[in-house]
Amino acid sequence: MYKKNAWEQYDEAELAKVEAFAAKYKAYLDAGKTERECVTEAVKLAEAAGFIDLDKVIREGGKLEAGARVYRNWMGKDIMLFIVGSKPMQEGMNILGAHIDSPRIDVKQNPLYEDEGIAYLDTHYYGGIKKYQWVTIPLAMHGVICKKDGSTVTIAIGEDENDPVFYISDLLIHLAADQMSATAAKVIEGEALNLIIGSQPLKGEEKEAVKANVLKLLKDKYDVEEEDFISAELEIVPAGKSRDVGFDRALIAGYGHDDRVCAYPSMAAVLDFEGTPEYTLCAVLTDKEEIGSVGATGMSAKYFENTVAELYNSVHGYCALGVTRTLQNSRMLSSDVSAGYDPNFAGVFEKKNAAIVGKGVCFNKFTGSRGKSGSNDANPEYIAQIRAILDEANVDWQTAELGKVDVGGGGTIAYICANYGMNCIDCGIAVLSMHAPWEMISKADLYEGYKCYCAFLKGAKAF
Repeated sequence: MYKKNAWEQYDEAELAKVEAFAAKYKAYLDAGKTERECVTEAVKLAEAAGFIDLDKVIREGGKLEAGARVYRNWMGKDIMLFIVGSKPMQEGMNILGAHIDSPRIDVKQNPLYEDEGIAYLDTHYYGGIKKYQWVTIPLAMHGVICKKDGSTVTIAIGEDENDPVFYISDLLIHLAADQMSATAAKVIEGEALNLIIGSQPLKGEEKEAVKANVLKLLKDKYDVEEEDFISAELEIVPAGKSRDVGFDRALIAGYGHDDRVCAYPSMAAVLDFEGTPEYTLCAVLTDKEEIGSVGATGMSAKYFENTVAELYNSVHGYCALGVTRTLQNSRMLSSDVSAGYDPNFAGVFEKKNAAIVGKGVCFNKFTGSRGKSGSNDANPEYIAQIRAILDEANVDWQTAELGKVDVGGGGTIAYICANYGMNCIDCGIAVLSMHAPWEMISKADLYEGYKCYCAFLKGAKAF
């Protein structure tokens, strides 16, 4: 059911739109390799589209009317975009929610050391990764170093063709008999993900001369000291831009499709909305999903609820019950990726309930693991409404589960938002090689996802 190949419906004009949207997405993906960079780019796009900073409205005690377009940047790692609707907010919002953190390798707080003429940074991986995939590939360093004087140094090394890259070594095959007999989980241990950052000694230094040279370079270029690593947030990601795949260029390989392939079209659907909506619209791009949505910038925090309260106050005047009703009566698409069916590994999928690449945006009624543990399980009444909206808008869509029963599982932010009592379902793009350094998606699925999010924002109604 509903597994039509999206490419077959496109005429030349529509194909041009698919390619144009893919180009914009790739530019965002390449510019936003960390959650901070994603937010920075999102703020630029929002302000260019006429959105104003909600914090400025709050500081000035301003009031917002129907049609107002505002954004809120939370700690530089989350962003929320709103368009105020003509109906009272208590009747609920139409919300698109996605995350902008991706699996990666983080630098530890006391990382720098030298061993036999090579300088390294100690690391700790972030999110679910196959550690062996991260060795022997060019790596880039992105992030911030915050100094005691209150200044912040922004780091982005390894993306420009003239930049150096960084590297994690592996054992040569000639000496790898024991390594090759280990399980995949043990081939590369977490503590072995040591990042090579230099090998040239500083002349005149007798002890740890390579480390000393690295510190000199950091001081000369960035004016940072070794102790500044304590208050740094440095993320190690694959170096290089996303690329089209195949003779037909129908696929995109790149870092961070999970979940920026949903975050970008969610944001774009709100930015591109014309006029004043009936219900208030929202896109929330959040952090920390890959490690359980925890912390001050994860969806489990109160920042979204607090921002809705601030928005409500700016529109209607504060009312705690009004905020509660706004959240409870809202409708949400938890825009997160799903596992694309891979014929090379067909045994872990149940094909008729798997997401097929190129056959449109994907809905997961539930995620979780084993007996749907840890899952939001969407209500059928809500699914029926969405079916009608998408079919009316000629969106290609499909339904899926995350692999065979009892094979694996995964989670999203859906259950967190559903805690407010709002209707919520997972809706995103099928990804091949999910959580690998380079993942792959279909341009058609990306475009159908954008169409889906646009249709949802316009068509979702209160029950």
